[in-house]
Amino acid sequence: MNDDELPGLLVDVHEAGGRARAGRISCEIDTNLIFKTHNLAAYFFAKWEPVVFDLMLLAASVEFCDRIQRRPALGWGRAFDLRLPVHDPDVWNQKAVSDALHEALELLTGDQWKVTLIKRKKPAAEPEQELFYLETGAEAVIPFSDGLDSRAVGALMAEEYGSRLIRVRLGSKKKDQPKDSFGRKQPFMALPYQVKPGASHFVESSARSRGFKFAVLSGSAAYFAKAGKVIVPESGQGALGPTLVPVGQAYEDYRNHPRFMKHMTAFFKALLGVDIAFVFPRLWFTKGETLKAYMALSNGKDTEWWETRSCWQDNRHVSVDNHRRQCGICAACMLRRLSVHAADLTEPADTYVWENLSAPTFDAGAAEGFNKRTRAQKQYAIAGTLHLDHLAYLKQSRAAERPLSLAAFQLARALGETEAVIRPKLDRLLSQHQKEWKTYMSSLGPQSFVAQWADNDQSA
Repeated sequence: MNDDELPGLLVDVHEAGGRARAGRISCEIDTNLIFKTHNLAAYFFAKWEPVVFDLMLLAASVEFCDRIQRRPALGWGRAFDLRLPVHDPDVWNQKAVSDALHEALELLTGDQWKVTLIKRKKPAAEPEQELFYLETGAEAVIPFSDGLDSRAVGALMAEEYGSRLIRVRLGSKKKDQPKDSFGRKQPFMALPYQVKPGASHFVESSARSRGFKFAVLSGSAAYFAKAGKVIVPESGQGALGPTLVPVGQAYEDYRNHPRFMKHMTAFFKALLGVDIAFVFPRLWFTKGETLKAYMALSNGKDTEWWETRSCWQDNRHVSVDNHRRQCGICAACMLRRLSVHAADLTEPADTYVWENLSAPTFDAGAAEGFNKRTRAQKQYAIAGTLHLDHLAYLKQSRAAERPLSLAAFQLARALGETEAVIRPKLDRLLSQHQKEWKTYMSSLGPQSFVAQWADNDQSA
């Protein structure tokens, strides 16, 4: 990438009361990057480690940059020049640390980064030590949110690891369980920081930096819990699909991909001197297969999965009669609905704004009380449908053989396997996705607006 051709942003992160240099955007600690003492204590319960606080400050700063600079209408990349204060710049400016950081950020976001670390004027305030209960002998941590994969894979891994599995809260505060059944406070149950735009506005929603936040917080939890693994709870379509079939004109999405996580393993090793492996127990299974395995734990009686959310849209855009729903037509919702069908399950009709995907038109599929249909929503729906459709027929495309071979090569390197082992697994995943997609399209009927989009795509 040539930074002369990319929209640029110069950002100075500074301590409270300081100011940015001329011509640079100010990002102030305690105003834009807010660390709550109690939430920090949920991580630093054993001892205060300034380098890990600096790591969290870096993750917050990267999120600020990512969200405040809009991506170009044509193209994708931006050029960031970010400066922030840390406790010990000598640690951060080691070549191995700097190289691993920049390689991870550039692969993840598709942007160019120049991150400069300077000495803090005064140390960050240490949180008061609080008593948290952590099982000894932890082997793995798993991040959890309100998502379907998070719920399903969390339960499957709890069966395997038992008390050796530590949970890390990464999503919203819904159904938080900060204490265990004995009333003991659990660590890692609160997000340690918030990021706010201040006088500016957050204008970019592609949110690729979320992958860095995920890796930093879950990796930090693994470091403090002395666990050697972070479990990535994404199934195959969600982890690999966005790199095999990017949505629209977007850059490949590596947020849950082994290639990015291998870079993060190298970064943690360089910065903290620890080996933290990011593992993908459901990488070669579809989300439908994962949901089916989860339901088998309760002999099909579990209904808690109904409460999970897959949709990224906020209340303003997905409310019907003042009740929040999921949109039902974005790529994430479409994958959810496909997976629920593949697992032989059903959901209440009012789960989604677009209740009826068998309707003959996009507008007719929405709930009766919904009057906020927009052109953007229809474009999300078309993009989501075509993403899953392209993924289903990828193996049949002559043009895809080279990208699939490259994907197998990259996955083999990231996972420490041979291509001869990886390629059959990738082919099986794609075949299973195709089978599920065909069956789902058939269930919607030939008049379905979704099936019509998919049919038109295949005949194009």
